[in-house]
Amino acid sequence: MPVNIIVTAKQVIDPETPASALKVDAQGKRMETPPNVPPVINGFDENAVEAALRLKDAQGGKVTVISVGKSFVLDVIKKPLSMGCDELILIQDDNAPTFDAYATAQVLAAAIKKVGQWDLVLCGRQASDFDQAQVPLGLAELLKVPCVTIAQKVEVKNGQVTVQRVAPDGAEVMEAPLPALVTISNELGQPRYPTLRGIMAASRKQPTQWKLADLGLNASELAPRVEVAQVFIPAKQKVVEMIGGDNDEEKGWNLARKLREAKLI
Repeated sequence: MPVNIIVTAKQVIDPETPASALKVDAQGKRMETPPNVPPVINGFDENAVEAALRLKDAQGGKVTVISVGKSFVLDVIKKPLSMGCDELILIQDDNAPTFDAYATAQVLAAAIKKVGQWDLVLCGRQASDFDQAQVPLGLAELLKVPCVTIAQKVEVKNGQVTVQRVAPDGAEVMEAPLPALVTISNELGQPRYPTLRGIMAASRKQPTQWKLADLGLNASELAPRVEVAQVFIPAKQKVVEMIGGDNDEEKGWNLARKLREAKLI
C-alpha cells in the first residue's frame, strides 16, 4: 500500500563547528551562525528522511519535506530532494529564530493540514541546536494523532505503523493506527548519500515557499510561551597536578593514592 509521508527537517548550525567559531547574540538570546561555516540539516532529521525513503522504496508513495526557518541555504535544505524525496516546502519568516517549540509545532501543524492527504509524519528525535525534543510531541498533539518516539525501525502495513523503539535495555515494539507521528533516532542507520542523478534532479526542482499568512497564522499567535533566560558558551577550566616521586614505582603509588582519595578507584 503506497504511503504519503511528511518529514519535518530543520536547518541548524553544524554541530562539528569548533566552539571558538561560535558567537552568542546576547540580546537575541541565540547562537549566531558563523558566516564562513555553512549550516547543515539536523542529523536526526536526515535519519527521518532515510526512514521515509525506505518506506517509499518498499511500497511506493510520496515523501514531502517541510521546514520552518529563516535565510535557508538552498544547497543545504534541498539535500532531502537529492536523496529522493518528492517535494520540499519552506516556511520562511524573519521571526522564526525566536519561535519556541510550541510556536514551531503550530506552524508545522498548519502546513501539514494545508498539504492535505497524508498518512505518516516522521520527525528527528531532537534537534542538535537546542536538543529539547519538544516539537514532535507538540505537533502530534496539535494534529491529534498517536505519537511513538525514538524509533530505530518503522514499517507500515494494513493501516497501521509498527515501530521498533529504542529502550535502555534493548528495544520495544509498538503499533499505532494511521495517521500517526513517529520520531526517528540514529539507531535507524546511516542515511543514504545523494546520487549524482539525485543531485541533478534536485537542482531542477524549486521548493514551495509559504509565509505565515498562507497558513492563516500571524505573529501574535506565535508569541513565545517559554522564555529563554540566557544563552552562553560554557567556560572550560582545566586544573593540572603533577604527581612526583623519586622513581617510577613511587610515582605510581602516589598517583594511585590520589585517585583513591578522589574515589576514582
